[in-house]
Amino acid sequence: EVKLVESGGGLVQAGGSLRLSCAASGFRLDDYAIAWFRQAPGKEREGVSCISHSITSTYYADSVKGRFTISRDIAKKTVYLRMNSLAPEDTGVYYCATRAERFAEASDDLSQYDYWGQGTQVTVSS
Repeated sequence: EVKLVESGGGLVQAGGSLRLSCAASGFRLDDYAIAWFRQAPGKEREGVSCISHSITSTYYADSVKGRFTISRDIAKKTVYLRMNSLAPEDTGVYYCATRAERFAEASDDLSQYDYWGQGTQVTVSS
């Protein structure tokens, strides 16, 4: 059974940092792309970052480039999202997701993702 569990969210002041974790089970992490999405209150879910199965390609939304970093630890079966210089507009529920297709390319299109975690809340105060 594919399972994704996010953690690491919380309340932080503007300018602060958080590191989100996505613990994966039920599949080989190095065979599948992983993405982070977020959803702010009253807004649609949007792609934040993703990493290919081979980690040769990564994607970042323009709004987080230079501030967020996605990484992966195969041994720990965990994908991380390091978030620096956080701003109130980064507030939202952050989800990790993976695709059912093995070796599929990473994508910021949420419709291409089949498995989702339950999300972790990030709140940035001004």
